Amino acid sequence: MPTSAAAPIAVPGLRRTMVTICAMTATIMQALDTTIANVALPYMQGTLSASQDQINWVLTSYIVAAAIMTAPVGWIANRFGRKRIFIVCAGGFTVASVLCGAAQDINQMVLFRLLQGVFGAALVPLSQAVMLDSYALHERAKAMAIWGMGVMMGPIMGPSLGAWLTETYSWHWVFFVNLPFGIFTVLGLLVFMDETRKDRDLRFDWFGFTALAIGIGSLQLALDRGEQLGWTESSEIIAEFILSAVGFYYFFAHSLTTAKPFIQFALFRDRNFIGGCVFMAVMGLVLFSTMALASPFLQNVIGYPIITAGLLLASRGCGTFVAMMMVGRLMRYIEARTLIIAGLSITCLSLFYMTNWTDQTGVNEIVVLSVIQGFGFGLVFVPLSTVAFLTLPNHLRTDGTAMLTLMRNVASSIGISIVIAQLTEGSRRVHAVLSQHVNPFNHAMQMPDVRAMIDMGTDKGRAMMDAIVNMQAQIIAFSQDYQMVMIFTLCAIPLAIMIGSTKATLRRQSVAPEPAVIE
Repeated sequence: MPTSAAAPIAVPGLRRTMVTICAMTATIMQALDTTIANVALPYMQGTLSASQDQINWVLTSYIVAAAIMTAPVGWIANRFGRKRIFIVCAGGFTVASVLCGAAQDINQMVLFRLLQGVFGAALVPLSQAVMLDSYALHERAKAMAIWGMGVMMGPIMGPSLGAWLTETYSWHWVFFVNLPFGIFTVLGLLVFMDETRKDRDLRFDWFGFTALAIGIGSLQLALDRGEQLGWTESSEIIAEFILSAVGFYYFFAHSLTTAKPFIQFALFRDRNFIGGCVFMAVMGLVLFSTMALASPFLQNVIGYPIITAGLLLASRGCGTFVAMMMVGRLMRYIEARTLIIAGLSITCLSLFYMTNWTDQTGVNEIVVLSVIQGFGFGLVFVPLSTVAFLTLPNHLRTDGTAMLTLMRNVASSIGISIVIAQLTEGSRRVHAVLSQHVNPFNHAMQMPDVRAMIDMGTDKGRAMMDAIVNMQAQIIAFSQDYQMVMIFTLCAIPLAIMIGSTKATLRRQSVAPEPAVIE
């Protein structure tokens, strides 16, 4: 756009800044809503007169809808245009959020959460694709650092923000808080974002989408409801796993034999993208599983209230913020795979020290380890988000962001299900082992100080001893879970060899900068 000599204002630069801000607000809205509603469930249950199983569908409906609708984001954006779909999804997500806050019964809430998941599924992959297209190749690391703050810090800050809104105002504001950000995002995208080319010749693969939707939806349902229904002891969970396997089988059998499959498998010819998918799954599993463990540990074992626990967990976001501010510059001098290895190693170190957490662990240790762990996450996420699209063709970028988001979401559900199941079973198993040693023949039970405090001949004494055994069983079970996540992360480090040299690629591609970049 021409500018006058008297007013040399960089209009394109302002346009890119506004598009970046709008993409970030969309990302933060969606990332927050994955966790912000969790702490409000007990308050919703009373207001909506719902049972425990019914209120859990508030979370399940959102997770399943978002998982199913993430896969077709690439096709929809290519067919109808990225700007149009982004605006529709941001607007639909905002309206669905307001409807959730205004819901009068559990049926309305589940329906509106379903709509929120449908519209919210596209926000993260589309915002990432917009950020990648808006910055030149040598600025991609900075762009991914900015975008990654929303993706990483949204789930971390969600529980504490949700607790504060619920206790200060009401659970309705957990959803109403999206309204001003949604309006700003829609208006900003309308004014500043450019439309992409539309491919009107694309035809939708309904069979492939249906098979994939059945596979992903059934898997998410099984993972989300498995803990409360007893896993393989429940016929519902077994049926969902079987249905998921059948859905995935027909999806791959159809996609590998049809001329135009629903998912563009050309994505997986790129070595860096495959490495990005693998490590994005690792990150989703480790990040969300540690979050799923840390919150109940701080509340149930140490005894912090929800807001205090949320503030302590927010310190992890501080470490992530610092790492993301640094890593954009570090990638100019250090290979992405080196940063990923360093970040995973730091994460392993923090998990190792977390295996020693007890009910006597102090605030300083919790904060320091959380900051260190967040720093490790930040070192991994930005290079990973950059390298995954370093050599991927431009026309596959939107499909790639959708696939990367899908991998992270599915892996996070798997990770949460595994650690919670292991925590429940491990606590029960350790309790049984410890209880065997609580008997009159144990020398510790015969010590005068112990006998003066705990008289096993009375109901009060037996109840006190059972509470002590329960507490110790939980501490050991949490330690075993942290150890399991640490070993998994440690085993993922050698997979960094899948990632090619980023410095050589950047030098080679910087000679011919990419066109169509919003300056």
